[in-house]
Amino acid sequence: MPQALERADGRWAWMVLLASLVTQALTVAFPVCIGVFFTELQHDFQASNSETSWFPSIMGAMLHAGGPLCSILVGRFGCRATMMFGGVMSSLGMVASSFSRTLVQLFLTAGFITGLGMSFSFQSSITVLGLYFVRRRPLANALASIGISIGVTLWPLVARCLLEKLGWRGTFLVFGGVFLHVCICGAIVRPVATSKAPETRDDLPPLPKAPSHGCLATCGSTIQHHLACDILWHNTGYCVYTMGVMVMILGFSLPFIFLVPYAMRYGMEEYRAALLLSIVGCINIFLRPIAGLLVGRPSFADYRKYLFSLAILLNGLTNLVCTVSAEFQVLVGYCMVYSVSMCCVGILIFQVLMDIVPMDRFPSALGLFTVLCGITSLISPPLAGFVLDTTDNFSYVFYMSSFFLITSSLFMGGSFYALQKRERKSKQDKAGDTSETVPVPGLLLEDRSKKQLYTEIMYVTSV
Repeated sequence: MPQALERADGRWAWMVLLASLVTQALTVAFPVCIGVFFTELQHDFQASNSETSWFPSIMGAMLHAGGPLCSILVGRFGCRATMMFGGVMSSLGMVASSFSRTLVQLFLTAGFITGLGMSFSFQSSITVLGLYFVRRRPLANALASIGISIGVTLWPLVARCLLEKLGWRGTFLVFGGVFLHVCICGAIVRPVATSKAPETRDDLPPLPKAPSHGCLATCGSTIQHHLACDILWHNTGYCVYTMGVMVMILGFSLPFIFLVPYAMRYGMEEYRAALLLSIVGCINIFLRPIAGLLVGRPSFADYRKYLFSLAILLNGLTNLVCTVSAEFQVLVGYCMVYSVSMCCVGILIFQVLMDIVPMDRFPSALGLFTVLCGITSLISPPLAGFVLDTTDNFSYVFYMSSFFLITSSLFMGGSFYALQKRERKSKQDKAGDTSETVPVPGLLLEDRSKKQLYTEIMYVTSV
C-alpha cells in the first residue's frame, strides 16, 4: 500500500481545491466561448445553423459522456494521471482542429477528442474533491465551481480578442497550448488518507472452470459496476435526479450558444455581444462563495434538492426576457438575473448528487449521470439550430429553452416531495411496529455485552 501523503480536510486540500478550480475554468467553461466562433465557422464552412450547431453539441456531449471511461481510468490509474491525460488529449484535439478543412474534421478533433479530454480532467477534479473534503464538502464544491465563473468571464473576451487578430484557426492553436496547464493542476493532486476501508474480495465466489464464462462474467460485472447499474435500479432518488437533469440539459446550454448570434443579428457590436457572457461569469464569481456558505449549512441539507429545482425554474423563466427585446440594456438585465440561477445550479448540481448516492460509488454514479446527460446535450443544439433554420426567429430557441427548464424543475420538485413523503410514512410505520414489540431484558443485556470499541484505521486512496 502506498504511503499516505495527505489527510482529508488538511492543508494540502486547499491546494487541490485551487487545482480543481483552475481545471474547471479551463474545461467546463470553454464551450461557452463557442458562440463567439459560431458565425465565423458558419461563413468559413458555408454551413447552416443546424450543421454548425453540431460542433458545440459534440463537444458538450463528450464532456458529459466520458464519465464511465473516466471512472475506469480513475479506478485503475488514479485521479492525478487521469487529469493529466485529459489535459494532453484536450491540447492535441485543439491543435489538430486548427488544420481542419471540413466540418467533419472539426467535429472529430475539437468536438470528440478535445471534449473527451476535458471530460477526463473535469470529472477527475470533481471526484478528488470528494476525497479531500469531508466536513467542508459543500463549501469546497462551491468554491471550486468559481472556476467555471472565471472561465465564463474570460473565455469569451479572450476568444473575441484572439479571433480578431489570429482568426479562428490561430485562436484554436493558442487554446491547445492553454489546455496543457491542466497537466500542472493534475500534478498537484496527491494520495489522500481516508477512514473508509476499501472493498474486500474475500467473499467472492470462485471463478468457474470454463475460462470463457469467467471472462464474460468479469466483463459484465465490470460494466455494471462502472455504469452504476445497481444504483440506477435501486435508488429512486438517483433515477429522478438523473431524468430531471437530462431534461434540464436540453434547454440549459442554449443561451450560451445562441445569445451572441442573437444579439449580433439585431445590430449589436461583436465586442458588446461577447461582453454579455462575461457579465454572467463575473457576477457568478462573487455569488458562488456566498451561496456555497449558505447551502453548506447543516440546516439546508434536506432542502438542497428543492433549491436546485427552484434555481432551474428561475433559469427557465428568465430566458423569456430575451423574447421581449434585443437591446443591450435589456440583455444586460437578463444576464444579471440569469447569473443568479446559474450560480445556484452550478454549486448544487454535483452536491445534490453526492447527497443522493454514497461517496464510495460516486465516481460510477457520476459516470452514468454524465453519459445520460451527454445524450441530451448532443441533441439540444442541433434541435435548436433546426428550429432556427425553420422559423428564422431566435425567440423560438429561447421559448424551447424555457419549456425544458420549467418542465425539469416541476418534475424534480414534485418527485422529490413525493419520495420524501413516502419515506416519512415508511419510517412512521416501522416506528409503530417497533413500539408494539416487548423488549426482553435478558436479550438486551446480552446485546450490550457484545458491544466493542474499534480504533479508526486510515486507508489510502489511489489519487
